[in-house]
Amino acid sequence: MNLQYNAPVTLTYTFVCCAILAISTITAGTFMTLFTVYPTMSLTNPVDYFRLFSHAMGHGDWNHLLSNFTFILLLGPMLEEKYGSSNLLTMMFLTALVTGILNVLLFSNGLLGASGVVFMMILLSSMTNLRQGKVPLTFVLVVVLFLGKEALNIFTTNNVSEAAHIIGGICGAVFGFMGGSAEGKKV
Repeated sequence: MNLQYNAPVTLTYTFVCCAILAISTITAGTFMTLFTVYPTMSLTNPVDYFRLFSHAMGHGDWNHLLSNFTFILLLGPMLEEKYGSSNLLTMMFLTALVTGILNVLLFSNGLLGASGVVFMMILLSSMTNLRQGKVPLTFVLVVVLFLGKEALNIFTTNNVSEAAHIIGGICGAVFGFMGGSAEGKKV
């Protein structure tokens, strides 16, 4: 029996994020500044543009990374199989970019982690059986349970970006509706 690199985007993303956190741990967190969206952005600083999507590769600590990648490693291979590696990578990139841009425009806190990508995958996976003109009940329940909880928690004081979760979930729903209307064809 041989090991297979069965989900190249999911696995590469996992290994890159682990490497980034390991380097950040060694450098006492200074490296992580490249992977954090800050509430203010300089339009003349190219690093700030990089941060708009790179935040999805950085994590505050190993528990943060593990909580995100439990879902990513569970859902990513299935989504990569259904939509294709390049399409999933595009969806992940767009989700990170949208959450980064909206965070800069609307919020006064920093953004770090893959939670938006996780919620994109959760909503997208709940729509894998979407057919023309029919909305899966699983999708409705996931919206109520996952996004409803985040909508309630958005008013609590914590270090979690519930807005990134909600935005990521909306991205997943949009991608699911776009891909589901193709009835099983890769987006």
